[in-house]
Amino acid sequence: MSTAVSPLAPKSSPTLPAIAGVRLATAAAGIRYKGRTDVLLAAFDEGTSVAGVLTRSLCPSAPVEWCRDRLAGGAIRALVVNSGNANAFTGKRGRAATALTAEITAQAVGCPEAEIFLASTGVIGEPLDATRFAGVMDGLVSAGRGDAWAAAAQAIMTTDTFPKLATRTAEIGGVTVTINGIAKGAGMIAPDMATMLAFVATDAAIAAPALQALLADAVERSFNCVTVDGDTSTSDTLLAFATGKAGNAPVADAADPALAGFAAAFEALLVELAQLVARDGEGARKFVTVEVEGAESDLSARKIALSIANSPLVKTAIAGEDANWGRVVMAVGKAGEPADRDRLSIRFGDIRVAHEGERDPSYDEAVTSAYMKEEEITIGVDLGLSAGRARVWTCDLTEGYIAINADYRS
Repeated sequence: MSTAVSPLAPKSSPTLPAIAGVRLATAAAGIRYKGRTDVLLAAFDEGTSVAGVLTRSLCPSAPVEWCRDRLAGGAIRALVVNSGNANAFTGKRGRAATALTAEITAQAVGCPEAEIFLASTGVIGEPLDATRFAGVMDGLVSAGRGDAWAAAAQAIMTTDTFPKLATRTAEIGGVTVTINGIAKGAGMIAPDMATMLAFVATDAAIAAPALQALLADAVERSFNCVTVDGDTSTSDTLLAFATGKAGNAPVADAADPALAGFAAAFEALLVELAQLVARDGEGARKFVTVEVEGAESDLSARKIALSIANSPLVKTAIAGEDANWGRVVMAVGKAGEPADRDRLSIRFGDIRVAHEGERDPSYDEAVTSAYMKEEEITIGVDLGLSAGRARVWTCDLTEGYIAINADYRS
């Protein structure tokens, strides 16, 4: 884990309130790191519903497979997360480690193993010694507190430089409900259904199918719109939990009008967490928003936006504070989506730098260069074809990214 906090980190971190029906505790099990917590236990009251979206990587980690097999049950009593070891590409030993972790946790919590969910993050290809959980699990169960969200966010960090937390409130049928979320991620970030790890809990009473529908919809405009390096993790896991303790009338249908306010707050929280991941991109010094409009469709716009956001040439130009809009043109052209060079317009912030296939007549290098020195940069592209639009978030690509990843296992 890096010791220097990203310059893009928020000036302050929110204090998350307790969620009725959730108890959190962390411990140092020595899985990889020394002198820091590396295990999180979240214990839930009976009746808590669970939903999740997981990596589409064809080389998923053992915990991802474990969660995928249990999501259909819709119920959870405990979540165990470890950092330092991804338990990915670990074969039979990896599957045995998940089974042993679930067995240890189920005995300590007093619930079926089918209601235990797992997530791991860290180095790929190294066996996870699940016996380490046995030494800390009873203590985790007894130490659980409803307000330990900051400690939970710290325990799941790897190369992150700051913990990522967010909270919202909403109303369902006149009853105020709370939503809390934490996330981790700094590298290997190009989510395909989730981010490296993110967990969201609410005291609302929402049935698992409705929660699943809300999550699957909101992730498309949040975590699936963030990229750091274009690499999708083997471990992407986003889980949501609803304890039902707020006292609202239970909601079974995601389309129920009573959920409108909740759905908006839920998505806003996921967007905030996704942006925090981009702000903590390994070695990042610039937070970048890419906005594409005028595309043939929203899907086409998103593919073009991601082509720009994932381009090493675009990202290094931003790191160098170079207003090199030619690299944006390149990224649009290589995306494989409908585009017409002579209709294309590009802007940095509010400054239009290119229009109708050539440099804008009013282009001012000094003004644009001054804008590129800011910490937050927006790249805007208008294809001039139709009404499709998309927005994604990324960061610049610096020598810091290379340094972190060159010695990640060292």
